Amino acid sequence: MKPTTAQSLATALGAVAIAALVAWAASAGGARIAGLPVVVWCALVAFGVNWAAFVPSWIASTEFFYDLTGTLTYLTVTAFALIAVGRYDTRSLLLSALVVIWATRLGSFLFTRVRADGGDGRFDEILIDPARLFMTWTLQGLWVFLTLAAALGAITASTASPLGWTVLAGTAIWAAGFAIEVTADYQKRAFRSEPNSKLPFITTGVWAWSRHPNYFGEITLWVGVALIAVGGLQGWRYITLISPIFVWLLITRVSGIPMLEARAKKRWGDDPEFQEYTRNTPSLIPRPPRGR
Repeated sequence: MKPTTAQSLATALGAVAIAALVAWAASAGGARIAGLPVVVWCALVAFGVNWAAFVPSWIASTEFFYDLTGTLTYLTVTAFALIAVGRYDTRSLLLSALVVIWATRLGSFLFTRVRADGGDGRFDEILIDPARLFMTWTLQGLWVFLTLAAALGAITASTASPLGWTVLAGTAIWAAGFAIEVTADYQKRAFRSEPNSKLPFITTGVWAWSRHPNYFGEITLWVGVALIAVGGLQGWRYITLISPIFVWLLITRVSGIPMLEARAKKRWGDDPEFQEYTRNTPSLIPRPPRGR
């Protein structure tokens, strides 16, 4: 059921309200600029970039640069936070570097995929409804801000905190998640470029361990970011640890796995090979493949 104009605008307003609450909590004991907490400015930048991009998207009726704008938002917000605070300690630099590496890699991958596919099927109905399109761009602003929340909580702290074992552990977890995501994306791209494949869907490599290994990798790397950031948090700023929980909820309950599973079932639900694959392969958390 399509959302009405009022529902779309209410959702957009709700997204802003959620970001405002998290930003308010994360601002306790944080650096300020021009009278406002830096983390609040970060939220404003996240929404501002996406609202600015909404205008040409609506006029040209295109989603072509949606993912690219998401990448730009991650990079802009992270750079803004680091420069605005002006404290280039090891934790802040590490968090910023990991976000930049992840966002640049994923953004370029998604942009290349949209160019190859000629569009993003998720937007077929959204583009004809301005209110729904505005809601979608607003939700991307919220998505970026909440995903970055833990990193921003540490970067915008008034003072640097001593490093501990959580930094090393978090970096290792981030690296593992990043490696899984990159491997999954590479294997799927290679599979799609193979014209003589026996099946229309991939069941090999890390995809034999999980039906959505790229999403598992993404959730894992944000857990790593949160672990790196936790040593730089205190008081109300701990609320920013909602970051990996938000990523998990978004992927498993909203726009990730549910949408792809429904699309796959519609396309291949009657295929015995697909039924066997889904029966023997976990949706998210990898496990060694069973014989098929």
